Amino acid sequence: MEPSTLTRRLARTEAQLEIGQLPIRYALAVDQRDIDAWLALFVPDVQLGRHGSGRENLHALIEPQLRWFYRSVHLICGHRVELGPDVDDDGPLTATGQVYCRAEHEVDDRWVVMAIRYDDRYRRVDGEWLFERRIENHWYAADLLERPQQAEFDSWRVGGPPALPARDPSWAAFWPADIAAPTSHPASGAAS
Repeated sequence: MEPSTLTRRLARTEAQLEIGQLPIRYALAVDQRDIDAWLALFVPDVQLGRHGSGRENLHALIEPQLRWFYRSVHLICGHRVELGPDVDDDGPLTATGQVYCRAEHEVDDRWVVMAIRYDDRYRRVDGEWLFERRIENHWYAADLLERPQQAEFDSWRVGGPPALPARDPSWAAFWPADIAAPTSHPASGAAS
């Protein structure tokens, strides 16, 4: 194997390993309420849509949200990373990913459980991989004592109905519009 091929492969492997640490570092920072560590996970010029850009504006946005709940536990369940085609001497510069998470929150006298998928964009800045964008999508939020269906999949009532699974184009293509939420498996006994 040529040294340049080995160097490229090593750089891509290191990038995936470093990016793989971002979601757990994010979860730890949230659960420990370490806002400085949390902010440091994002690119300095992070774009916040109508909330502006930069870590200062991100701080102003996240701190009140972290006060909605007392304790939390964010469990990272899986992470897919796709490295971008842009490369310099140290390997790729951008990547995308999706992270599955089960999060639990103490909200007053309730214990709210959420199923989440984060859709991420990553960028390497000064040799360090950071979040460029992080979109949080929910399947449901329900108190531990209720089924998600009982709570209309949104017991917490934060930000409207959950985006998942309808946000994924493959979901809409799989289920016809008149079968929005089947109550049983329509093809029971089908091979999987």
